Amino acid sequence: MVRVRQIVRRWAVELGFGLVDQTKIVTAASEIARNTVDYGGGGEVLVESLSENARRGLRLVFEDKGPGIQNIDEALKDGFTTSRGLGLGLGGARRLATEFSVESRPGEGTRVSLTRWK
Repeated sequence: MVRVRQIVRRWAVELGFGLVDQTKIVTAASEIARNTVDYGGGGEVLVESLSENARRGLRLVFEDKGPGIQNIDEALKDGFTTSRGLGLGLGGARRLATEFSVESRPGEGTRVSLTRWK
């Protein structure tokens, strides 16, 4: 997770994100990376820069082949957890992102995409 944080911070700095936006995208990345490892058994992350007119953005896509999420709406609620955590990871990451989506199929894995625009 440290490596993911370092990579995301480097990209955010290169795109000219201010400190607050850097912190938000790095924190969201850390939360989703932790979920990918803890619940998905590991996976992959794609980091890409975006440009739309004068806007610059950073999109992160996390994918795993874990057991999937049974009920995404429930999992996004603060306090929901299937372990001993606080249940703030997915919902917290969603609040820190400009755009956020979760796709999951039980038994097949999960894909979380989050974007932060500058």
